[in-house]
Amino acid sequence: MIMKKTGVLVICTHQEILNTVVRLVNSNTQMSAIGANTLAQAITTFRSVNFDLILVGAGLEKTEETELENVIRKVNRKIPIVHHYGGGSGLLFTEIYEALK
Repeated sequence: MIMKKTGVLVICTHQEILNTVVRLVNSNTQMSAIGANTLAQAITTFRSVNFDLILVGAGLEKTEETELENVIRKVNRKIPIVHHYGGGSGLLFTEIYEALK
């Protein structure tokens, strides 16, 4: 039986940080991450792929975070939205696993 990977949309406007977080998430064999570095890209990607979790990193304005959450909630009220602003991969995975419980 093949387990479905947990789909994670990672949003961060800092490209190097985005690349690192996507790489870290993808290093977990049970997860598959796609990155977006603008609000528009995040919304487009969210609408075209079925994600299990949204991971919001640094860089979005508060109004952009609110708009993103509104778009997400219209499509899926239950999808976890995790705000991660650093702290290493241990914290990152702890936050992801807690949100998916």
